[in-house]
Amino acid sequence: MEVKNKLLNFDAIIYQNNEWFKFSLDSVLLANFVTINYRTKNILDIATGNAPIPMLLTFRTSAKIYGIEVQTEVYNLGVKSILENNMQNQIKIINDDIKNYQNYFKNNYFDVIVSNPPYFEVNNQKVINTNDVKSIARHEILITLEEIVKISSTLLKKGGIFSLVHRPERLIEIIELMKKYNIEPKKIQFVYTNLEKDAKIILIEGIKYGNKGLKINKPLYIYESDGNYTKEVKKMFGECNNVAK
Repeated sequence: MEVKNKLLNFDAIIYQNNEWFKFSLDSVLLANFVTINYRTKNILDIATGNAPIPMLLTFRTSAKIYGIEVQTEVYNLGVKSILENNMQNQIKIINDDIKNYQNYFKNNYFDVIVSNPPYFEVNNQKVINTNDVKSIARHEILITLEEIVKISSTLLKKGGIFSLVHRPERLIEIIELMKKYNIEPKKIQFVYTNLEKDAKIILIEGIKYGNKGLKINKPLYIYESDGNYTKEVKKMFGECNNVAK
């Protein structure tokens, strides 16, 4: 069922469908992790879903933001949210496979590319329904991690930034692929549910043709011991006054 929710604590709403999925904390983490500065003019979000990352990024930058989403049902929700929030002058989303990028974008065009991609390899698992919205979002049915990194490298300018949220168990593979396609890893952050758990999420960023030198950010914890969100996460949710363009 389609629902209309407030976009965290920001002055915006987002349309979602309870039968598919709601945008996750992963998108919020990536929208806050990615490096954006005054030189950033064009941003691309690959596998944008219902466009939570582009919408969140409007509170950080005035850059033009593009999103591309292959699933029409989810794309339509994103379009609806963007129009209702009057973000259409800053955000443009495309309903297509990113593999068709040449129909829309020139090589070396983007300053920043972000992606919250499918996390899980398929490995011929018969339990996966290729027509299911959730399965396509979670599993590499339509696109692989390598394809995302390769396409991102092609579309990024020299010195452009590639920022990704993923699972820790695929970190080595991610680093190898980034280096294979000339994206030098520059910073990593491990995200933990709380102090007692192993890392659940990784955030990683690299620069196309960047110099060597990797920074490991301090750990990010989602919950305090009392079960409430940490102040870092609350800030990402817009619970402060300094989140603005």
